[in-house]
Amino acid sequence: MKIDAHQHFWSTKRPNDYGFLTPTAGVLYNEYLPADLKPDLKVAGINYTVLVQAAETEEETQWLLDLVKDEDEVAGVVGWVDFDTDAETFTQRLNAFRENPKFIGVRPMLQDLPDDRFILRPRVVENLKIVASFDFPFDILIYPKHLPHIYEMLQKVPGLRAVIDHMAKPEIRNQQIEAWLFWMKKISEFPNVWCKLSGMVTEADHKNWKEQDFVPYVQAIVNFFGSGRLMYGSDWPVCLQAATYKQVHHLLTDILGKLPEKLDDAQRDAIFGGNAAKFYKLNL
Repeated sequence: MKIDAHQHFWSTKRPNDYGFLTPTAGVLYNEYLPADLKPDLKVAGINYTVLVQAAETEEETQWLLDLVKDEDEVAGVVGWVDFDTDAETFTQRLNAFRENPKFIGVRPMLQDLPDDRFILRPRVVENLKIVASFDFPFDILIYPKHLPHIYEMLQKVPGLRAVIDHMAKPEIRNQQIEAWLFWMKKISEFPNVWCKLSGMVTEADHKNWKEQDFVPYVQAIVNFFGSGRLMYGSDWPVCLQAATYKQVHHLLTDILGKLPEKLDDAQRDAIFGGNAAKFYKLNL
């Protein structure tokens, strides 16, 4: 069983949801719906995907849930709920979505917020504790500058079942790595924090990336988290800015096959499926 733990759908017919979706967005300015992804999944041998929100609205989350209710390939939706609200309202909204069996996780879009310390606001922390009490999956979308704040948050909410999306988007195009290494290692010491091997190509030079650009980052993440807390994600269609779905899948497959750790078949299978099923509690 193979699972793509991170992909998106969106529609240009929903302009109120997606601030980035304008004609200047290049290849992203298009309809990306289930039928568009299925051929790539078939070629890569992917059985299921985890669909992740791309807008800070409950309306988009509900639209995604409705969109994939009959799409067997989509194992579930990681949606959006407003964390910066009182605990009663937050719990009510979260539980309303949790009634849908395809609602499998929640994600605020921290990378886009003007306050880098949003995650440490008192009522956000209180709501994170509610998520932790449910043992409900939480996706962390950030840049390296946010890592110290994430570390501080995890100290306040140590039981949170969390996953770092896109390896925290290290500056691969500039080969900036030292501060990222320091904080990712510290964060990996929380046993309930996982990491997605996703989003790499869009953090590199879109036109001139090469496999070796990514090796130090993947090597570090494998060392820090081990094969048991890592997941493959395509980040399709965002990845199309720099690579096809096939290229993204092949890139990670190739890098993992060359690591000095010599991952065995069971470890690779976990990264490409089993771990996502375990983290998101998927009944497949």
